[in-house]
Amino acid sequence: MRAAKTKFVREYPINASAKLLYPYLSTASGLAQWFCDDVKVNEDKVYNFVWDGQNHYAILTGHRINRSVRFLFLDDEKNQIHDASYIDFSIEASELTQEQFLKVVDYTDEEDVEELSELWEYLLQNLREIVGG
Repeated sequence: MRAAKTKFVREYPINASAKLLYPYLSTASGLAQWFCDDVKVNEDKVYNFVWDGQNHYAILTGHRINRSVRFLFLDDEKNQIHDASYIDFSIEASELTQEQFLKVVDYTDEEDVEELSELWEYLLQNLREIVGG
């Protein structure tokens, strides 16, 4: 029996406009700069996220320009699966402080929340260095 998935949700303050940030969340070249080792997109619009030489296939299932993107992960044969992992990025602004936040929802097989937290802190640090925020 498979373990239940973990839904990891965090908001990270980021000092960059939505317009500047969005390409880093939604394009292969942008994602490859901070999120993984490489990203390729094939002619069927299947994204291949490469981490440590391992391929992870996903499709873009939702996006709103300068607002949000969602990637739904597929199996190794690039088929959709029941209860698939996904990553959701949304750019949000605090009405009060005008601060920008990147909200990350990582629905994953990874059970160690502390490890996920450290991973996302590291990834967001990379992103902040690129966008200057």
